[in-house]
Amino acid sequence: MNPTARREFLVASAATVGAFALSSELDPLAALPRRAAPLEVGLVGCGRQGRAILAELSKMKDVAVVALADPIESRAQAAARRAAGARTYKGHAELLAGEKSLAAVFVATPTHLHRAPAVDALAAGKHVWCESPLASTADDARAIAAAARAASVVGAVGMQGRSNPIYSLARSFHKAGALRELASLRAQAHKKTSWRFQPAQGESDAAANWRLDPAVSLGLEGEWFCQQADVYHWYLNEYPTRVRGAGSVRLHKDGRTIADSVALELEFASGLHLAWSGTLANSYEGTYESLCGEMATLRLAWNAGWMFKEADSPTQGWEVYANREQFHDEQGITLIADATKLAAQNKLKEGIGLPEPPLYYTLADFVAAIGAGKPPACGIEEGLRAALVAQACHRAVTTGEAVALDPEAFKR
Repeated sequence: MNPTARREFLVASAATVGAFALSSELDPLAALPRRAAPLEVGLVGCGRQGRAILAELSKMKDVAVVALADPIESRAQAAARRAAGARTYKGHAELLAGEKSLAAVFVATPTHLHRAPAVDALAAGKHVWCESPLASTADDARAIAAAARAASVVGAVGMQGRSNPIYSLARSFHKAGALRELASLRAQAHKKTSWRFQPAQGESDAAANWRLDPAVSLGLEGEWFCQQADVYHWYLNEYPTRVRGAGSVRLHKDGRTIADSVALELEFASGLHLAWSGTLANSYEGTYESLCGEMATLRLAWNAGWMFKEADSPTQGWEVYANREQFHDEQGITLIADATKLAAQNKLKEGIGLPEPPLYYTLADFVAAIGAGKPPACGIEEGLRAALVAQACHRAVTTGEAVALDPEAFKR
């Protein structure tokens, strides 16, 4: 079926596909009334992730980025060109002192530097969105969480799965019992890249490549897996009790000691096991999470998702109208969040179920939470628990020993 015919088909069959596609508005900001004046926000950290955040915030009509903080002048100025009129500061303390009217602060510094800007912004009464992982140490993560509890503001962590419309749709199938008894959990993050970056003008190599510094980096098992592990926390409503891991440098033999290839196994009290593979040496099949049950398997890939039915799984009426894609010998039902609206707007892309990157939805969810006065999809407490898991995974990889997690640490 060609793309045009596919869009027309989806529009025509929308009523029947109601059980299959989300009918609610994808963008969490759409349901809110327009603000009389834009929400003034600041960004701390203007590196690659900071620039990605700026790009997504620029799509939000009621958000104005008015202040930027970064210790590297060239990087701050480059970011300022993306946020016209934004004032620049050397650090978060100067930004908070000079921008009393700010409503919110986005923290996009390296992970090990999250604590100070997040805690200080919360103490100043600002809403705070923090990139994930929340922090590289348990002490830092708990300090941020304590500051959030003491503040009457919205605190969020950028766990993108929890605000992703496709992941919400897939979770609704899981919660409704479509998979039945779960048997296997498997995920991976494969991307052939060096993780080594050219320093900005005036930046040291050590600062630019903090991910390769064993003194501060959580490695692939922390920086990448943290997001994916949280998807399982959210779906299963449980956290691992034991983690095993191993890692080595398979490709990038440039003197680094941070593993470029990692394998993890997480055990849950329910008896489930999650296997994860992460590598910088190969890109095959990219990044995904899967949940295999007795009646179906969910495969989630951030911009897209699929359900693979078992041969003995009951057939639902809506499946007749569902779009399918071939994966080797298997045929997957495409999970398209709000397929009707996207098709009508000519925004439905082949194999992709989201009109915006996943990052957009976590940022929009945070802004919507401020406007509606409600909790965000992923609050600081959830971010704390995810960080503790990421840190345990890192210890397992670096020590080569199994790491037990205290269930009490995940209760609140």
